Amino acid sequence: MCIQQPSCVPHLVSWLNGQRLPREQLPFSDEEIKAAVQAGWVHEHPGLIKTSSGWRCVRCGNEDARLFASFPCARCGSDCAYCRKCLVMGRISSCTHLVHVTMPLPSERHEAPLVWDGTLSAAQEDAAMAVKQAVLDRSELLVWAVCGAGKTEILFPAIAAALEKGWRVGLATPRTDVVRELAPRFRQAFPRVPLAVWHGGSEERGRIASLVLSTTHQLLRAYRVFDVMIVDEVDAFPYSVEPMLEYAVSQARKEQSSLIYLTATPSRAWQLDITRGKRKAVVIPARYHGRPLPVPVFEWCGNWRKRLERGRLPENVLAWVLHRLAQGKQAFLFVPHIDELEAVTRLLQRVDPRIVGVHAEAPDRAEHVQAFRDGRVPLLVTTTILERGVTVPNIDVAVLGAEDRIFTESALVQIAGRVGRHAAFPDGDVRFFHHGKTNEMVRARRHIVRMNETAKKRGLLHR
Repeated sequence: MCIQQPSCVPHLVSWLNGQRLPREQLPFSDEEIKAAVQAGWVHEHPGLIKTSSGWRCVRCGNEDARLFASFPCARCGSDCAYCRKCLVMGRISSCTHLVHVTMPLPSERHEAPLVWDGTLSAAQEDAAMAVKQAVLDRSELLVWAVCGAGKTEILFPAIAAALEKGWRVGLATPRTDVVRELAPRFRQAFPRVPLAVWHGGSEERGRIASLVLSTTHQLLRAYRVFDVMIVDEVDAFPYSVEPMLEYAVSQARKEQSSLIYLTATPSRAWQLDITRGKRKAVVIPARYHGRPLPVPVFEWCGNWRKRLERGRLPENVLAWVLHRLAQGKQAFLFVPHIDELEAVTRLLQRVDPRIVGVHAEAPDRAEHVQAFRDGRVPLLVTTTILERGVTVPNIDVAVLGAEDRIFTESALVQIAGRVGRHAAFPDGDVRFFHHGKTNEMVRARRHIVRMNETAKKRGLLHR
């Protein structure tokens, strides 16, 4: 048996390798797990902890009594409580034990891991050095950089420095689309470094590598793994409204580690903290190519919902679309909700059958987005699911129903940020079609104008 043959223990440790998982998810026998625990290489502890007010889920941090339920458990023969908050990752019940490795994970130093031959602007260089110093100091830093500032490239020197020391780097973002977008860029920049990509459909989920790109949800698998934890799009849904994901980040990083936040649209509370000196931050108000951010134009389009009910689009919205098609210029058209997306897409496909619509539940979303990137789709109708992460060089953007509650200041700034990102195409049209201006619309435009003014004062604009 394995208790007499502890050689099985390293194999279990190697397989678990930085993950914290329910015991029943491990492909090892009870004897093998017991041997690893007795050897002191692996630790197991309850998945749920009893508190004065109910239960606490150790995996996701949930303490909301409404998100716990019970079921007749065949394993322990009693009614077991379980956490509904993280159920999609596998059930954590009151008789579940979570297992993780207690010993330090093996690390690998990478000599000169970065092969990127690009150059950074002066503003990017300043930010890159600040990020690198924060990583080396194992401290916390917020990078507030406008959409298209080149946040990914800013990270390269810091990541390279960490990899040279044998540190493990995790970069997490709330959106699967963003993970897919980043993966080929990091593979190209760090071709000799083992890289794992974690998202819902990835076969690499849970595989620990020197460099890991992950959705914030998938970090629930990791425990005390990362020496460097980078959270991209920290303001994005669902991270911005879901404490479980912040908890996942805190559990995935080592106790002695750096934490780097990236965003183009920090919350007002964070902006106030920066102003008051309570949060360390570096601000990049200009894009790498030195041209100003395109400023949104507000255009009234009447009661567009009633028009849709009658099977018509507002005339100025249709004219905007037709003009892009005539120019051969690709465009995004954002709409608030899925039912409206479907109605708008049907109407526009009468004009050009190549037009498609995508939303979070669309099964062919990835294929349509790739077709858009490849230039085979002239116009993509979408919800806020694509407000960030998808980059096309020469593009215009419009929002239909910009007054809807879903279009917050942050969302509108991100949508506007799709335009003018490429140095060869630094300009473009951003149009907010509305049935009445909102404070969020005004704040979004003011945000963009203020960044342009700051960039101009700092001498970061070329015109």
